[in-house]
Amino acid sequence: MEFNHLCHILEEDPPKGRLDRAALEIATIDTPDLEAEPVLERLNELAANLGDRLRNFNDGREFVEKAQAYLFEELGFRGNEQDFFDSRNSCLDQVLARRVGLPITLSVLYMEIARRLAMPVFGIGLPRHFVIQFDDGNFSAYIDPYHGGKIVTPEECFALAGVQVADPMLLRPVSKKAIVMRMLQNLRGVYLRREDWTKAVRTLDLLLIGAPEMASWYKQRGVLYMELKRQQAARADLETYLKMEPEAPDAEAIRKQLQSIHAWLARMN
Repeated sequence: MEFNHLCHILEEDPPKGRLDRAALEIATIDTPDLEAEPVLERLNELAANLGDRLRNFNDGREFVEKAQAYLFEELGFRGNEQDFFDSRNSCLDQVLARRVGLPITLSVLYMEIARRLAMPVFGIGLPRHFVIQFDDGNFSAYIDPYHGGKIVTPEECFALAGVQVADPMLLRPVSKKAIVMRMLQNLRGVYLRREDWTKAVRTLDLLLIGAPEMASWYKQRGVLYMELKRQQAARADLETYLKMEPEAPDAEAIRKQLQSIHAWLARMN
């Protein structure tokens, strides 16, 4: 399992990083034998079909209207409100196949189709929700792929975010790194809910590439390593956590846990 495009985005955050390939590499956590090329070809096909429906590639409003009609009305892409915590909602290949997903995965789908048509669509990482923005300098609109690809006002965006104060900063486009980090955190949450410790660890491995300063993630991975009986790896992560947060409220509990790990390892030698 390789994460070349994903790690490039996590480490470098390049403006032109391939978000589609990174998203498919994330999906291999759930489906290790996933082949990316057929999925990329399907994205190409959707983009070509949408392009055929456009009369004027300089008309942003027409693009948004035709994209909504094609992707959400004709093809039926929608948010999965029946089973929000299904791991397949976070996997771009499964979203394409099943036509349901999370706000962020549906947004990535839309963004990647738009990119293939040279249309300026950006991710907007609201709290609790994810939308996109079309903005070509002449026409601008916020779009909610989870709710049928409809245009939403800034006020509706703030309502989706559940914020009390309408802060325009929340409507700023986010980077590709921020998008894949959020996708990984969504998957981590799913795997923790269903106690799939191995896959949860894989998400943490990647999250820590993007944010090695997150001490709590070392602690969480260390705890998961203990669940997996990988005591040496657990020791390394918990020791890293204490080095980064020596005055943490749970520091004493972690030290006691490390003593137990040391004793267990001594018995094994």
